[in-house]
Amino acid sequence: MNSYEEKFNKAIQNTFFSKLSDGDQQFIQNKAYELKFSHQELKQIIDIARDLELWNEGNIQDIFPDHEQKKVVFSRLKRAYETLRDKPNSYENFTLKNIPQEQKFTFTSKPKEGFGLGLCPVASEKTRCCNLLTLDAVESCGFDCSYCSIQSFYNQNNVTFDSNFHEKLKNLNLDPNKTYHIGTGQSSDSLMWGNREGLLDSLFEFARNNPNVILEFKTKSDNISYFLENDVPKNILCTWSLNTQTIIDNEEHLTASLEKRINAARKVADKGVKVGFHFHPIVEYVGYLGEYEEVYKKLLETFTPKEVALVSFGTLTFIKPVIKQLRSRDFRTKITQIPHEDASGKTSYPYETKVEMFKHAYESFAPWQSGEDKVFFYLCMEPHELWKDTFGYQYSTNNDFEHAMLGAYCKKVGQDYLI
Repeated sequence: MNSYEEKFNKAIQNTFFSKLSDGDQQFIQNKAYELKFSHQELKQIIDIARDLELWNEGNIQDIFPDHEQKKVVFSRLKRAYETLRDKPNSYENFTLKNIPQEQKFTFTSKPKEGFGLGLCPVASEKTRCCNLLTLDAVESCGFDCSYCSIQSFYNQNNVTFDSNFHEKLKNLNLDPNKTYHIGTGQSSDSLMWGNREGLLDSLFEFARNNPNVILEFKTKSDNISYFLENDVPKNILCTWSLNTQTIIDNEEHLTASLEKRINAARKVADKGVKVGFHFHPIVEYVGYLGEYEEVYKKLLETFTPKEVALVSFGTLTFIKPVIKQLRSRDFRTKITQIPHEDASGKTSYPYETKVEMFKHAYESFAPWQSGEDKVFFYLCMEPHELWKDTFGYQYSTNNDFEHAMLGAYCKKVGQDYLI
C-alpha cells in the first residue's frame, strides 16, 4: 500500500502548491500528514491558500481551524474562506505585486485561418445578446486587466497581426441592403496598436466602402491620433470602456487613466464622431456606488446626449480557465474575491447585487434617456429577466434587442436602418 507521503506528492501535482509561500507549503503538508486529507480536499485547500495570497488577505494559517476531526476542519475552513470571499471588497489596504510599468512585446504578422468575421465569442442562449459580429485583426492585448478572458486564450507578450486582414475585408460579401453592427475589440484593444500594419487604414476603408456597417472601435487607451488626423466615416463609433480610478489603479494595469480616457473621448466627439461608454465590469467594493456615480456625473457634464450613441453595463463573469490563469500568476488581485453564483454556466455576482449595480447606473443616466437625442442603453450578456428589474423593460428575443440597437445607432449617425 502506498504511504500517505506518496499520496500527498501525487495529489499536489497539477495544483498551485508550488506557487504558495514556503510557509504555506510546509503548513499544508504538516496538516495533511496529520489529518490525511483526500486528493480533492487537498486541491481545494491549496486553491484556498492561493486565493488568500492573491487577494492580499493573509495566509491559510490565519483561518485554519484547530480541531482533531478532518471533516470538521475542512468544513470550517471552507466556511471561513467563503465568508472572507463573499464580504464586500476593500482596496484600502490592498497592495499590488509584480505589476510591470510597461510590457515588452514580440510582434508577428502572419496569415490567420478563418474569414475574419465571427460571432460574439461570449454569446449564450441563456442571456440577452445583441448579435454583435466581430472582426479580429490582432490577437492578444497589451493591457493587463486582471479580469480579462483574453489572457486565457493568448500569449500576452506575443502580439499577432493577420497579414491577410486587408484582403479579407475587401472580400467580405455583405448584403448591401442590410445593416450590420461589427466590433473590433474582442481579441485585443481596438486602438492601442494605432495604425500598425496598416490596421486602421484597412478598417476606415472598409467603413467607407460599406456604409451599411456600423463599425465600433472599443478601447481603454487614449491613442486617438489617427482619428484626429484623418477623416472619420460617419458610420464609425468610438467607444471607451470606463471604470472607477480605484479599479483602474488596482485591476486595469497599463491602461489609460479615467481622466485620459474621458479627455480622449471628448476630443473624438469634437471631431464629430459619435462616442459611447461601456461600464463593464462594474465591480462591487466598499463605497463603489458612490465612486461610480461620480464617473456617471462626469460624463453627463462632459457630453451631450446628441454626441453619445450608447452606454452599456455589465459585470464580472468568470469561466474556469480564467480563474485558473489568475491563480497561476505571481501578482495580486481582488477580482475573484466575490460571491460566486452560477450565471449561465459561468460564475458571477448574486442576482440581487446585479440589480443594485445596474439599476443605480441606469437611474444615474436619467437625463440621457428621453428626447430626440436619447442614448441607447443596454446590459451586456445578462439574463433576460434582469432587464425588467433594472431598466423597467426587456426585449422578448435577441433579434428584438438587435433591431432596437441598430435602429438607435443608425438614427444617431444619420443613416437609414436596413432590415
